[in-house]
This record gives sequence, C-alpha cells and structure tokens, in this order.
Amino acid sequence: MKKYDIIIVGAGASGVFMSYEMTKMDNTATVLMIDKGSALEKRICPISANKVDNCIKCNPCHIMNGYGGAGTLSDGKYNITTKFGGDLHAYVGTDEAMALMEYVDEVLCSMGGADARLYTTSNSEIKTIALRNNLHLLDAKVRHLGTDRNLLILSRIFDYSKDRIETLFGTEVSDVEVLEEGFRITCKNNDQFECNDLVLATGRSGSKWISTICEKYHIELERNRVDIGVRVELQAEIFKHITDEVYESKIVYKTDKYNDMVRTFCMNPYGEVVAENTNGIVTVNGHSYSDPALHTENTNFALLVSNKFTEPFRDSNEYGESIARLSNMLGGGVLLQRFGDLVKGRRSSARRMEKCFTRPTLQATPGDLSLVIPKRQLDNIIEMIYALDKIAPGTANEDTLLYGVEVKFYNSKVEVDSNLETKIKGLYALGDGSGVTHSLSQASASGIYVGRRLAEKYQK
Repeated sequence: MKKYDIIIVGAGASGVFMSYEMTKMDNTATVLMIDKGSALEKRICPISANKVDNCIKCNPCHIMNGYGGAGTLSDGKYNITTKFGGDLHAYVGTDEAMALMEYVDEVLCSMGGADARLYTTSNSEIKTIALRNNLHLLDAKVRHLGTDRNLLILSRIFDYSKDRIETLFGTEVSDVEVLEEGFRITCKNNDQFECNDLVLATGRSGSKWISTICEKYHIELERNRVDIGVRVELQAEIFKHITDEVYESKIVYKTDKYNDMVRTFCMNPYGEVVAENTNGIVTVNGHSYSDPALHTENTNFALLVSNKFTEPFRDSNEYGESIARLSNMLGGGVLLQRFGDLVKGRRSSARRMEKCFTRPTLQATPGDLSLVIPKRQLDNIIEMIYALDKIAPGTANEDTLLYGVEVKFYNSKVEVDSNLETKIKGLYALGDGSGVTHSLSQASASGIYVGRRLAEKYQK
C-alpha cells in the first residue's frame, strides 16, 4: 500500500490551487490528488459535442467533475469579494481572505488571464438606479475569463504542477479510515492509500459524501441552505447597458408578498444555457466565452430563492433534489417556458415556441414550470422579473425564456478551525464541499491557504 504525506480528495478549484501552491513553495511533501472525473482534455459533454440533444446522465458528469471541478466549463467568473460567495473571511479574517483572492487573480493573470477585463460595481450608476427601484447591487470586482480562456489557464496550471503532484483521474474515494497516525482511504476500485494529512476538497457534487464522513467521525455539521429557481434567457440587448459596465451584476430583491430574498446569479452575456448532472439529477446552468466569435445573441442568468429550514426538517438538499426530480419526470430533463405563458397560466408548447422571438440556446422540453416549482418560490421569481424590468426594460417580455429548474446545493457547513482543520488532527475540509465557500474565488483561496500551511509543515 502506497503512502503519501498529503492526499487531496477532489481536483476542483480548491484542490487545483492547493496543488499549485504546494508546487510553488519549497517543501518535501509527497502529494496525491484524486478525482472521480476526467483529465481536462477528456472533459467533453456529449451535448456540447453535438452527439446528443439532451442530457444522458454521464456518470460522472463531465460538466461537474474532473480537473478544475464544476468551474472548468463554467463562465470562468472570479468575484473578488467577501460580500457573497462564502464565509472564508469568518475563519481567516477579512483582510486575509481578500489578499488570498487577489493572489488567486494574480495567478490567473500569470497563466493567461491578463487580457481578461476586471469589472467593478463600485461607483456604478447602475447601483443608484437599482436602489431607486428597491433593488440592491452588491459590491464586487469580477474577473471574467470565459469558458475558453478558463480551459487554457487550467491546462497551464496542470502543466505547471503535474511533475510535482501525482494525480489520479477516474478514481472515486468511497471511505476514509482514521488511523493511530494518519489516514487510510479506500477507493471504489478497491485501491487503498495512506497519508499523514488528508484534505477533503470534493466540491458541491461531493457534499453528500463529505457529510457521511463527518457523521462517521462525529464532526459537527451546520445545516446549510438550498437555492431553487430558474435560468432566465433573453435577448442580450435588454441587459447590455448593465453587462457592458459591470458584467456580473449580483442583484438582490426582497419581495413584497413574502418578504423573501431573491437574487440574480451567474450572469452570462452573449452566453449559452447548459444542462448539468448532479448525482443523477439534471439541472440547468449557463456560461459564455471570451471569444466574440463564440457569442450568441442572448444573455442568461439565474434567479434564485434561498430556502433555509428549521427543525424538525434538516435535509435542505433533499428538498431541492425532489423538485429537480419532478422537473426531470415531466420534461425528461430540463423544462422550458415562456414568461408570457407562465403568467397567463398556460404551458408552453412546441407550437408557441415556434413563434418565440427569443431563440433558446439549449434544447429543452416546453412545459409548465408551475407544475414543478412550489407556488411561493414561483411567485417570488415572477415578482423579481417585474422588478428587474424597471432597470432593464424588456425583462418581463412575453418571450423571455425560463428554464427549470436551477438548484444550487450547499454542503452542510463542516466545523473547522481557523486553519480549515477539523477536530481530527490532519483532516482538512475546504472549498465548496466544506460549506465554507460558495464561489470559484473563495474556493481557490481556501486551497492556497491550506497549501501554504502544509507546505510550511513539510519545509525542506
């Protein structure tokens, strides 16, 4: 049985940046990184390759798993802020968290992202206009890489660290055993490895697995929320005055009817809507490219309603999954509805879609989202669309498209200390899988943070 100083479970944003920092800093640690997904060049979704029209539920999903994690084939947006995207600052301090995210940005620029524009919402006139309409634009700096440039940067980071960090793809870890000194991990193919320090960095798709490990060793979990909503697609001209200036506008609205918070998320100017497979459930997401030749005529973004439950109910992710399963049951995957049809109480049909001026970028099943999304969340989404129409006239057009459902699963927050170490010495939890972070920037920053500490431990 082979033994390493450090094993990293998960090659997502936190694992990638930890491996980068371990490579950059002088240390003697032997490091193994394991991921159930594929290497970068093999992460090809059959839909994007035009081999199929609808999600066929690849296991594991190439969109969600593999080198770089769910962020690889995303829009490549890195939000440099502590206002949203996680709570890393609560563990390491606000100044340290911001410094780590700025450092991540420097790495991205050095690896090919220097030409990517850095947007900011500070001193934006849009912020004032939003406030006048009871909408709140959150402050952040945003580096937009685009899916194409994001892939290039990740390939360069892999080339930089591959000779220093041993990586196993297509290998899923099934169990963790705490030894008298160190840890033993068992993989589904029955391979076993031992290490002194174990880093759990499995991302959101590994949230259920991390929870089972924590429950096994009585590590406290704070139940988190689940965000449920739709992905909106409309003609890019409607949001052009906003996206040209700030690109990623995080807008929050408190509804009049229920006093619930609704927010925009993952805005993709001139982008595409995509399907993704999370634990066998097909949900929807979006991305866009930096190359203008790959731009579409549409902009897409999510509208999400946060749901945090009280006792006795504890499994918020199961609630979100049940809604997504219902959508899959009715639509065979992703459902699509015109906003005009939704507010008139009728389903969208193939005939109505033929007359739609907004051309969908994802093949989806026309249907009725009111049969899937609970009334409270749907009322919130409709109210938010009318609110956005005040600052981006045309948002509430009849031909605005709604894809459902979009669900953002958040891992139960793992109890860790200021080093992101659990109560079991040598066992770390970081990135989105820990529930501490919810974004590419903060997940990457957490990898740098733990990487530096372990590099110091194994200094030459």
